Amino acid sequence: MDLVVKGRRTYCYTGGRPFAAGRPTVVFLHGVLNDHSVWILQTRSFAHHGWNVLAPDLPGHCRSEGEPPASVEEAAQFVLDLLDAAGVQRAALVGHSFGSLVAMEAAARAPQRVSHLALLGTAFPMKVSAALLESSLAQPMKAIDMVNVFSHATLAPPPSALGPGTWLYGGSRALMKRVLASNPRVNLFHRGFVACDSYRGGEDALARAQCPVLFVLGRRDAMTPPKAAQSLQAKAAGATTVLVDAGHQMMAEAPDAVLAALQDFVRP
Repeated sequence: MDLVVKGRRTYCYTGGRPFAAGRPTVVFLHGVLNDHSVWILQTRSFAHHGWNVLAPDLPGHCRSEGEPPASVEEAAQFVLDLLDAAGVQRAALVGHSFGSLVAMEAAARAPQRVSHLALLGTAFPMKVSAALLESSLAQPMKAIDMVNVFSHATLAPPPSALGPGTWLYGGSRALMKRVLASNPRVNLFHRGFVACDSYRGGEDALARAQCPVLFVLGRRDAMTPPKAAQSLQAKAAGATTVLVDAGHQMMAEAPDAVLAALQDFVRP
């Protein structure tokens, strides 16, 4: 569905179910050079089991209008504005990679509006190498290939991930190229990586959050290894951590394990 957020049209995938007042809401936030489709398996399950789902394309990405966020802080404000546009007072936030930083910053800015905070493939600081930053600007196709090598721990998914024989690496590469091409004015790859690399508020943000926190980390994640989340885990007293047998793109590589972790976390 489309929502008007601060005068700009924002596309939100709802998991194939209409948005209904009275249901609890969960917001899924994608990472750099991704869109709502990376959550396709998890969002559909939530939407068909009693939840409102909002999985937006971030501003300036694919089907959403507006200026692409230049910082984690800008993206976090967009999330709160999105809740206002949807008429949602309180929601669970689920974020992957850059989206995890956005989710924790939003939870810090408006703790009363976030019921649960799930951080997938997260790290702090989320440093990006100088070589990758440069490649994302000067040779984005080369950088897309690099990121996909680092993001996947397997080339063949389990049967539940989009169907037997799905080529995860090729599918992810094609998605990133499509997202990059969706905005001819702004290099979404470089802008997103700069936002990750420059964010300094992670530990403080998580310390200000006032809701249960879940970490879902990939055992074989070369982009954000599990140890890179330790400083955040130290700030989130009582947080739950689930390790899944996957790389950075865990939503496709370990879809059942990721879904089970999220469902267990938000269950009343």
